[in-house]
Amino acid sequence: MGTLTIIKRNMRSYAMFIALLAVMLFFTATTGGIFMNARNLSNLFDQTGYVAVLAIGMTLILIDLQIDLSIGYVCGFIGAIVAQIMRVAPGVPVVVLVLGAMLIGILVGAYQGFLVAKCEVPPFVVTLAGMFIFRGALLLVTGSTGTIVIKNETFNAIGNGFIPDIGGEHDIHILTMILGIALVGCLIGSEIKARANKAKYGLSDSPKTLFIAKLFFMAVLILFFTTKLAQYHGLSWTIVIVLVVLGIYHFITNNTVLGRHIYAVGGNREAAQLSGIKVEKILMFVFCNMGMLAGLAGVLFAARLQSATPTAGNAFEMDAIASSYVGGTSASGGVGKVTGTMIGALVMSSLTNGMNLMGVGISLQYIVRGAVLIAAVLFDVRARRVKI
Repeated sequence: MGTLTIIKRNMRSYAMFIALLAVMLFFTATTGGIFMNARNLSNLFDQTGYVAVLAIGMTLILIDLQIDLSIGYVCGFIGAIVAQIMRVAPGVPVVVLVLGAMLIGILVGAYQGFLVAKCEVPPFVVTLAGMFIFRGALLLVTGSTGTIVIKNETFNAIGNGFIPDIGGEHDIHILTMILGIALVGCLIGSEIKARANKAKYGLSDSPKTLFIAKLFFMAVLILFFTTKLAQYHGLSWTIVIVLVVLGIYHFITNNTVLGRHIYAVGGNREAAQLSGIKVEKILMFVFCNMGMLAGLAGVLFAARLQSATPTAGNAFEMDAIASSYVGGTSASGGVGKVTGTMIGALVMSSLTNGMNLMGVGISLQYIVRGAVLIAAVLFDVRARRVKI
């Protein structure tokens, strides 16, 4: 097999890393290095947190050729519910609030999943209706008070706080460096194991040199960001939560029967059903899962702003969908990785952050982000012409 063919067959896996590197280098050059300083990177990752959580759930939805247009206002509505609870009952433990938000999200997802899976109502219609319903519900919750200020410091630390260091304060955050190195080790081990499993079944044709280059690039990227964050205040609680969610869903999609069934339904629904997969249950799962993550994202967003507003959630679903597609999720279903989606979320957030630093107007920002999304989907369409 020629080198050019091999590169084409593996381009989908590497394109988002190239895009992220290009975006960051461009904004570093155009902002005089401000984009890449430790404080801005910390803010960038925190701002990406709620989008990344939503995008992980959206990836599973899109893999199964579904859509959820309601998650933005579901996110805002649940955040407002949590804020109202803290206003009238300030003694409720934060853990209970977070779990309660996720439970509400599951109930919302079950309602929408039932209409899609059992009643066979098109997901576009169900979730478009959900967008209207939960936008109205958000306005009802915040209607009497307007913006609800959150004064619970423990809750607000979820969106603005940082993990403590070991052994007191240092010039560099030691625990962050340790966790970054551990993450690199876990990543390398996971990738090597995945490659070995693919080779066992003759599914991998990626050259060893290309595979090593990918691991090296990812390790350098993680260690670079880790060092930058360690020079500021270290890892934020938002980053920790996002990494935990990413790790859980990476494991589910790559190492479980459930994960294989999700991909099978998205790849060929009829064939999956004939092979014994309970398609309705899989669709119910992805919608319940999306609702749960929308609840968690609502907590992250409310904690970040330290308030709940009547406009919370506006266009969040578009950011999640764009992050998934830019991260390599196929518009034709059956293909996508949550790790790629994380890179996609960083690309989209980096575009917004970098253009803000450059003083680019909001109108042009929307045009650029739309162009990037078109480019990502066009790349996917062209990539499908090469058998992967």
